Amino acid sequence: MRQRKTPTAIDLFCGCGGVTEGLKQSGFEVVAAIDNDPICCSTYRINHPNVMLYEADIESIDPQQLKNKCKIKKLDLLVVCAPCQPFSSLNKKPENDTRVNLILHAIRFSKVLKPEFIFFENVPGLSRYTGIIDKLRTELDVLGYFLSDPLQVDAADYNVPQRRVRCIMIASNNGKKFGIPSPTTPEGKRYTVRRAFSLLQKNLNDSLHVERNHTAITIERLRYVPHDGGSRYEIPYHLWLNCHKKLKKSKNSFPDVLGRMSWDNVAPTLTTGCTDVTKGRFAHPEFDRAITLREAALLQTFPLEYEFCGKSGDIAKQIGNAVPVNLVKSFAPAFLSKQAREDT
Repeated sequence: MRQRKTPTAIDLFCGCGGVTEGLKQSGFEVVAAIDNDPICCSTYRINHPNVMLYEADIESIDPQQLKNKCKIKKLDLLVVCAPCQPFSSLNKKPENDTRVNLILHAIRFSKVLKPEFIFFENVPGLSRYTGIIDKLRTELDVLGYFLSDPLQVDAADYNVPQRRVRCIMIASNNGKKFGIPSPTTPEGKRYTVRRAFSLLQKNLNDSLHVERNHTAITIERLRYVPHDGGSRYEIPYHLWLNCHKKLKKSKNSFPDVLGRMSWDNVAPTLTTGCTDVTKGRFAHPEFDRAITLREAALLQTFPLEYEFCGKSGDIAKQIGNAVPVNLVKSFAPAFLSKQAREDT
């Protein structure tokens, strides 16, 4: 019988470690990771102490030196989750944002590391950058990779209790077009907010499960918002935010602000302001408060014991920017090729 081989991966732009966590839970050995954010790196080290972490700008990392240091003979997967802000629709001056080119570092790392698969995850806005995608496709083709078209997936279809539409691209060097894995939680079988929050019963003394200090007027506003999915339009007009008064009663203007999540549905897309009720539908389904940092982490499917470093704002940013752990777990089996599963 052939000996089973542990598949290996490298996590570029690793952030606080959502991708690495998902891969480790799927049986991968993540041998190295790179990120330049010191707070994210602190979080990453606490949770993944055995991974060789490079806290540096990716431009300064020599792929050959990384390969030699990690003693990589064969790499199964390279993950490239470049910063999403330059591709976001909220970016007011995308033409001046040099960060759009960070994704192209996948080319020089792939040239040296020769992974069997390359997994790109970003916001849907990436698909509009045809010049970047064409350059990726052309350069990777020279290296023997077939790059899929940008495909949109909703994390809610992949066992994540959150509506989170992402752009996925996958490159492979096995000569085959990569197909997106079938949904694991189709409509009607979604992983709900209720189910995610039920995990808190196992650890009520969590330091991250503490409500933020709301102003008295914010709490008063929330008392008028119906439980289980209610919106701010039930708040008396005299309590409306001044910016909402200027917009009058247009329900197309930031309708989720001060809204509640629904118990038996998925949460809205978490952002870096995911514990601020003035930034979106981030109020608890029942209590007059925003969701806690731990509740937000659970909606991103981090384990209950996952630790985060930094101040509350730093942690919210890490959680909001993370790739959901279960989304990675849902895709990981597709990267376990015959070569990755067995020593031949």
